[in-house]
Amino acid sequence: MADSKNQGGLRAVADPSTYEAAFHRQIAALHAEGRYRVFADIKRERGNFPQASRRRDGALTDVTVWCSNDYLGMGQNAKVLAAMHQAIDEAGAGSGGTRNISGTTRYHVELEAEIADLHGKESALVFTSAFVANDATLSTLQQLLPGAVVLSDEKNHASMIAGIRHGRGPKVIFKHNDLADLEVKLRAVPAGTPKIIAFESVYSMDGYVSPIGAICELARKYDALTYLDEVHAVGMYGPRGGGIAERDGVMDQVDIINGTLAKGFGVMGGYIAASRNCCDAIRSYAPGFIFTTSLAPAVVAGAVASIRHLKESALERTRHQERAATVKRRLAAAGIPVLANPSHIVPVMVNNPVHCKAVSDTLLDSYGIYVQPINYPTVPRGTERLRITPTPLHTDGQIDKLVEALGALWMACPMANGHTVRLAAE
Repeated sequence: MADSKNQGGLRAVADPSTYEAAFHRQIAALHAEGRYRVFADIKRERGNFPQASRRRDGALTDVTVWCSNDYLGMGQNAKVLAAMHQAIDEAGAGSGGTRNISGTTRYHVELEAEIADLHGKESALVFTSAFVANDATLSTLQQLLPGAVVLSDEKNHASMIAGIRHGRGPKVIFKHNDLADLEVKLRAVPAGTPKIIAFESVYSMDGYVSPIGAICELARKYDALTYLDEVHAVGMYGPRGGGIAERDGVMDQVDIINGTLAKGFGVMGGYIAASRNCCDAIRSYAPGFIFTTSLAPAVVAGAVASIRHLKESALERTRHQERAATVKRRLAAAGIPVLANPSHIVPVMVNNPVHCKAVSDTLLDSYGIYVQPINYPTVPRGTERLRITPTPLHTDGQIDKLVEALGALWMACPMANGHTVRLAAE
């Protein structure tokens, strides 16, 4: 450390090498636990998704992407790309500022109208990401409703947890999708206290689906506000892609719906859809909205085109569900431990961070199959997994290759036969 004495009126500072050593120790700890994350250098090929090229050691190799959240391949859709090109030609690159200063364009107005219509709400508000939308909205709701108690599903996404924490109000965690536990905890909140039930429709790591209608019934019974994250469902469920709430016919019962433009719709951004007053209040009070430069017009135009297309086309949704069901069935038949769920998410359970990364590395290096390992803190320790996301564009041949590769690796997996076997990538 530097001399702690204040010399010549200058404030003493720490030796920079001390900070570097701290950073190094923290990274080394991740390596030791086997959960250090490595970004693969992947370049998607326009018109050839889910094929991509990977740059490694200066060379390019072909890979098949099996872990993209562009669930429907809309990031490659011709209408979406054309709309984005047109917006660039008409409006240029950036938005020019925050929505309050110069960052509101006709594109943003049209997008919010499309989202409100999609969810049957009076209004909508677009953010730079669904993470920001959750964080900003859930924290601001607690400011707008002083003393509000937030009841949060224990498996809620990190963005929801962040928003609830940043609100600094009282919170109660209820067991995952457990209506009895939720009611017990609702009943324990003093009468007249504002209450917000925060939950998701499709839980992205396990693929479980929430009983939205039943939760809304409890909300009415105990006079609570409902906040539903439909990030992993919008575009992919419901007659027009409005999500699980639309599919189940309960969209009108949900007070606030959070969604994304970056997954089913294939572009970028997040939003909430709610009453006009609610959206206006969040717009007026949320720092995460007020002080953030808005999305570029080209991105917004692409999102508008994607939403409009999926409102009218069910082909992508139908094919998506068939592909997901096929992959689950084929993997299970091959003895691969797929976590059973009713959604499009295909979690292959490895339950060990080191093994999970080894399998992922081998798939990429030896088979040209790209599936990232999912480790803590995304999932609890001991539940590490490969999260496979089939799309409508994955072919039977690509499914065959995936099943054959995982089958071969599982025979050499330490958990499959009780002893350590060196995988191909080692």
